[in-house]
Amino acid sequence: MLDVTPCDANKCDVTKFDVTRLAEQEVEKFIPHRQPMILISQLLHYSHDSLLTQTDISASSAYFDANLNGVPNYVGIEYMAQSIAALAGVEAHLRDDIIRVGFLLGSRKLKMHIPQFELGQSYQTRVTRLYQEESGLAVFDCQILHNQEVVAEANVNVFQPQDALAYIAESTQ
Repeated sequence: MLDVTPCDANKCDVTKFDVTRLAEQEVEKFIPHRQPMILISQLLHYSHDSLLTQTDISASSAYFDANLNGVPNYVGIEYMAQSIAALAGVEAHLRDDIIRVGFLLGSRKLKMHIPQFELGQSYQTRVTRLYQEESGLAVFDCQILHNQEVVAEANVNVFQPQDALAYIAESTQ
């Protein structure tokens, strides 16, 4: 679930909270997910249309596989999606708006350069909005980094309807 409402520079008030202190904020304040499905650990840095988050891998991480001694690489798409949701959440806070639900539609150019996210390591996910339509369709450039090296990358397509419940009800008819 993603919220992709962009933060128009004219509508956002960066004085509403100190975006330089995001790492001190609870992640669940910015995304619609709840434990145990919150996979990202911290929000690190916000700038217009971009967010950097961090995921710390522990034995209690969601999807941790003891046989791999880590989290399978395919979970990286969810690290990207939750980072996009967190960007939308930061922007919603800046607009004094509610956090809305969005949807991951798919990805293009997905490349996983490592087989797993290893136990005891931290990974940073950078998401940058490339494009967004008024309908709520958007595309993000996403990279997962480990020690400044890209270990996964993709363009992620998302959709955030104005009314997610109405959209879901309409989709099931």
